Amino acid sequence: MRAIWTAILVTAIAGCASTATDEQKPAGVEDRAPVAGSGAPGAGAKPIAQKPIAGVDLTTGKPGAMSPLKDPANVLSKRSVYYDFDKFDIKDEFKPIIEAHARYLRENGAARMLIQGNTDERGSREYNVALGQRRSDAVRRMLMLLGARDDQIEAVSLGEEKPRAQGSTEEAYAENRRSDMLYRGEY
Repeated sequence: MRAIWTAILVTAIAGCASTATDEQKPAGVEDRAPVAGSGAPGAGAKPIAQKPIAGVDLTTGKPGAMSPLKDPANVLSKRSVYYDFDKFDIKDEFKPIIEAHARYLRENGAARMLIQGNTDERGSREYNVALGQRRSDAVRRMLMLLGARDDQIEAVSLGEEKPRAQGSTEEAYAENRRSDMLYRGEY
C-alpha cells in the first residue's frame, strides 16, 4: 500500500514540473505623461503642468455646522449614565450611548474625556466616593473595550458633592446616581 502512495505522489510531482523552453520577454512600458499640443509623447512636446488636487476634510463638517457633541439630535449629546441604588453596573439602555462615545473617541484621536462618577446623599462620604469611582471606572472600561485609548479617558469620583437635583426624594436620588461624560473644554 505504501508503494502505491509513493508512486502516486511521484507521478503528481512530475506532472507539475515544467521545462522552460523560452524565456518570456519583459512587457514594454509606455510613457503616458500628459502633453501640450497634439504631438505624440516624447515627440518634442512639453508635459502639461499638473495642478495640485484640492484636499477635503470630512472630519470638521461644514462651516457653521453644529458639533455632534452639542447637537441635541445626535446621540453624542447624551452624556449621563444612570444607575440603580448602590449599583455601578451599566444598564442596557445606556450601552448605545457609550458605544457612540467610544466610536467618537476612536475616530477622533485627539479627543479627551473626563468621566465623573456621582452618588446620591445616602451613605458615608467615604462609601460614596468609592461608589462614584466604581461607576466612572465601569464607563471607562466599557469605552476602552469598544476601542477608545487609555490616554483619552480619565475617571474620577465626585461622590455626593455635585448633585444634579436637590432634595431627599427618590426622583432626586435617581438623578444624582450617575456618571457624566465631559470632553476637553467642558471641564
